[in-house]
Amino acid sequence: MQIGFVGLGKIGSGMVPKLLKDRFEVHVWNRSRASSEELKLKVKSEKLKVCESLKQLVQGLDKPRIIWIMVTHTAVDEVLTEIRKYVEKDDIIIDGGNSNYRDTERRYEKFEKIGVRYLGIGTSGGILASKNGYPFMVGGSKSAYEHIIPVLDSLSKPNGGHEYFGQGGAGHFIKMVHNGIEYGLMQSLSEGFEVLEKSDYKFDLPKIAGIFQKGTIVSGFLLDRMRDALDRGDYQSLIGEIDASGEGDWTVKTAEEEGVMVENIQQALNFRKRSKTDEKIRNSTTAKLVSALRREFGGHEVKKEKV
Repeated sequence: MQIGFVGLGKIGSGMVPKLLKDRFEVHVWNRSRASSEELKLKVKSEKLKVCESLKQLVQGLDKPRIIWIMVTHTAVDEVLTEIRKYVEKDDIIIDGGNSNYRDTERRYEKFEKIGVRYLGIGTSGGILASKNGYPFMVGGSKSAYEHIIPVLDSLSKPNGGHEYFGQGGAGHFIKMVHNGIEYGLMQSLSEGFEVLEKSDYKFDLPKIAGIFQKGTIVSGFLLDRMRDALDRGDYQSLIGEIDASGEGDWTVKTAEEEGVMVENIQQALNFRKRSKTDEKIRNSTTAKLVSALRREFGGHEVKKEKV
């Protein structure tokens, strides 16, 4: 089975080797040729085909073509404009990035009119999912989903999974809310550990995270990453300027439209925005730990204080 793959960032570069391991033939294109060559040297697979252009990628695939796009949401339309020149009826386009569900609805309808099947897939698990397996929240063409189940099965092994949730932007809507929840959870964990740190008891924070991991109510993926961040031991040297990729904002705005109160998510979002300008927030343990968590699960860059 063949698949075209566009975008070799932190997540994309982890997905392609999983597919190659399961003997998929993967045709890749990345804006930076260096990333493609680096991957080629790393995997050393005859099943990996590095393409010089999107045209070459699309035209080199058997029909119906499967083309998976894994780029930042601001670059999706540019990539699709080029791909649209070469795709044909019954081909499948997958946007596996963090697109706004409204944009996915628009793109789904646009491609449906020319008979091209479109999927918007919410992808979670961060950089660790290349080992643990990716969880996929799928929306768009049902027949396209059924066709690519072998691809999703491969990428979700051993502990991930995939489910189909409906047409249009359904998958990206779910991923948007997932990320909004994530904002709130990260904020709560980080605030709690700052309270512990400021205590007169002089607690061993990694030790506390360790006991929290032992089946407590707050145990889970993010708590495990908190333990990793605390064990790394450098969080206090970080500058607590916290980036927000957009999904938190989208969740809050959508909730307002629905008449839903999302005070926890709103507060976490506001905290991130204020961390850019408020020195007290930027220097807080909470902000430093949120930044450290983002590094642990997403590979996001962090800034460090100059020594």
